[in-house]
Amino acid sequence: MDEYPTLCAAFQDTAQINPAQIALRTPVGVVSYTWRDYEQRVRSIAAGLAALGVVRGEAVGLMLTNRPEFHLVDTAVLHLGALPFSVYNTSSPDQLTHVFANAGNRIVVTERSFVPVLRSAAPRLRLVCVDGAVEGAESLAVVEAAGAPDFDFDAAWRAVEPDDVATIIYTSGTTGPPKGVELTHANVMAVAAAVKQAFELLPGDRVVSFLPSAHIADRVASHYASILFGTEVISVADARNLGTALPDARPHLFFAVPRVWQKFQLAIESAVAAEPHRLKRAVAAWSLDVARRHLRRPRSWYLAGCHAVADRVVLRRLRARLGLDEVKVPASGAAAIPVETLEFFWAIGIPVYEIWGMSETAGLGTSGRVGHNKIGTVGTPVHGTEVRLADDGELLIRGASVMLRYRGDPIRTAATIDPDGWVHTGDLGVIDDDGFVSIVDRKKELIITSSGKNMSPTYIENAIKAATPAISQVVAIGDNRPYICALIVLDPDAAATLAATHNLPTTPDALAAAPPIRTLVTAAIRAANTKLSRVEQVKRFHILPTYWPPGGDELTPTLKLRRKPISEKYAQTITNLYAETPTPDTVNLATAP
Repeated sequence: MDEYPTLCAAFQDTAQINPAQIALRTPVGVVSYTWRDYEQRVRSIAAGLAALGVVRGEAVGLMLTNRPEFHLVDTAVLHLGALPFSVYNTSSPDQLTHVFANAGNRIVVTERSFVPVLRSAAPRLRLVCVDGAVEGAESLAVVEAAGAPDFDFDAAWRAVEPDDVATIIYTSGTTGPPKGVELTHANVMAVAAAVKQAFELLPGDRVVSFLPSAHIADRVASHYASILFGTEVISVADARNLGTALPDARPHLFFAVPRVWQKFQLAIESAVAAEPHRLKRAVAAWSLDVARRHLRRPRSWYLAGCHAVADRVVLRRLRARLGLDEVKVPASGAAAIPVETLEFFWAIGIPVYEIWGMSETAGLGTSGRVGHNKIGTVGTPVHGTEVRLADDGELLIRGASVMLRYRGDPIRTAATIDPDGWVHTGDLGVIDDDGFVSIVDRKKELIITSSGKNMSPTYIENAIKAATPAISQVVAIGDNRPYICALIVLDPDAAATLAATHNLPTTPDALAAAPPIRTLVTAAIRAANTKLSRVEQVKRFHILPTYWPPGGDELTPTLKLRRKPISEKYAQTITNLYAETPTPDTVNLATAP
């Protein structure tokens, strides 16, 4: 934003304007900081870290759950002119070793529960725990208390310049070792200007922080938005508690990855189906049906009247139960979301806007926004950003938010940013006559069958996931193969409901083999196939007897598929899908009942 040269200047201004307003808290206000509290803690933490020798330009690692202390420490490091960066809490010791070697940090601020993995990954690093000392790590409180009383805090932050690095964002590693994206204060300010243009965020607006702080989405939507706009951040340490935290938080800005929105849809539809009172169940089902039809035919006076009744009786109560009855900016990003999921939420009165960006563009490039949206697209370029297509359909982007470089990696930096400043995103896209952008798929992930047909695996996968929320992940297989097959992973929450409904064991291997579950998945894939071209249609599938946690072998922490590791880990299963006589755990849609 033009009025602030750095995040430090923005923070100081925000803290002065709103000293008594709540800045950071946990659900139900168990822990709470006003802006005055926040600013005072930033001063003392900065003094303590300076006493440890942290200097301008030095990297400082953070490995924390979503908690107010993340914001306190990150902002304190910024005020030293140093560069805070976060690591994923699901990282293995090898991954942490790689990241710390690239960052070159001496210190990691963490929690006691992460000390063992950090000691394994980097035994020489100095560890500071926000929740008290433990063997091998010192307490943040002790570090603060040891800060030099004559430390010139104001001189430190005023020396920070727009071109100084504000953070390093480590990519989630879908195609290899994580790259360290260096973003400057000026990059963040450019994104702030884009957010300000696209969405109205006001001091005191509430934001929920539950995505990993290592991901650019949470840094922009919660941490930087708070510093720049004075929003209140409610930190949810465990994303599994999001359902109970939201009704307390009632956020005005809520950014979530597609799977979260799909889980909300599943929860609503399951609650309606399970309503024991027959009349209430019928009214709720009628209301959802009316909402969908009204979305498609908004000019029908009859449907408008029915929708008004449905909203008064059911839909507004659903929004309140979710905790999204006051949301101004509900958004989805980081991966493709099925159109059907977007339509569901728009229909019930929660207009979810798709956002597209990369760590390399500080998280934002295009977005739908109020009064300017097309469902099924990722919107139009945000403030000051240019997009165009290369000859092969790759989406290119240029603007003030483009990263400084990959840390310590000039070769991959040059391969990503061309001499004219265009970022080669790796995404294949389409831009319509009105400037709305649609993402087709990752350039390197297109399936090319043995007959030479090119297709998007994401398109196929989303068609299947849209057919039933009982499926968590789908992996379309078919590169250099005669036809498309799929690996299916059930959603653990949906699986528990299905197990109770069909009186089945709850273990994933038992559910994967159960005839009712196979019948459900078969029906979903057949429904999806009706929306796909003949060559895209799935011919065989296999339900894997496991669940995939974020940050595991198969998924990044933000739920992107790690396709190469999946193909290697499940090579035998994939081979069996194409066998002339496959094993019984392969379902052939041509012969399935």
